[in-house]
Amino acid sequence: MKPFFTGPVVKTELLVVMLEKHGIAATQEFADPAAPDDGDLDRLAHVLVPEADYERARQLFFVGREDEL
Repeated sequence: MKPFFTGPVVKTELLVVMLEKHGIAATQEFADPAAPDDGDLDRLAHVLVPEADYERARQLFFVGREDEL
């Protein structure tokens, strides 16, 4: 698995769902796994994608949108 995006849980959960709708088996993990899961949607998390799907995921979500960042 390769790191794809890091951000608040509220965004990473949505990104995982969107990637899965495109057939990419993404996973999410907390940046600090030792911290208690208190339901904080601003808690930092990482989205990981399979290396084989990384470039396709990047094309879907970042190419052509880099000027919006």
